Amino acid sequence: MKPIDDLAVSLFAELFMADQLARARVVRKLPKGMELSHFSVLNHLTRSSEERTPAQLAKVFHVTRGAMTNTLSKLEIAGHIHIRPDWDDARRKFVSISPAGRRARDEALQAISPVIAGLAEKLGIDRVRATLPVLRELRLELERDEEP
Repeated sequence: MKPIDDLAVSLFAELFMADQLARARVVRKLPKGMELSHFSVLNHLTRSSEERTPAQLAKVFHVTRGAMTNTLSKLEIAGHIHIRPDWDDARRKFVSISPAGRRARDEALQAISPVIAGLAEKLGIDRVRATLPVLRELRLELERDEEP
């Protein structure tokens, strides 16, 4: 293998392991019954402030429509989202966050914030700030490669 191959393999090995460890640490702090996928959808809906279709959400999170439908069903049962039909096209639905969903998201964010802030502090704010552009560029490149 070429040195660049070794470097690339090492980069992705570190990313995969960091992702696994970060998810495990965050999930332990989420409120009882909330999954990381639930928090992610609620956080996205809170930040976007616009209704989204299940297909749009599936695309944003790079999951199948079936996986997103499963997540949305659980969030709807919990009262965290509202799903309404599209009045112009009955085949399509729109998803919005409910007041209870905003509270659940805020509670989850409050629970996980010390974990993620503590890690950023241990690494050093300047190092985290310097790393973000590289990770963002990597994510954008990976997204570009996914497009048909």
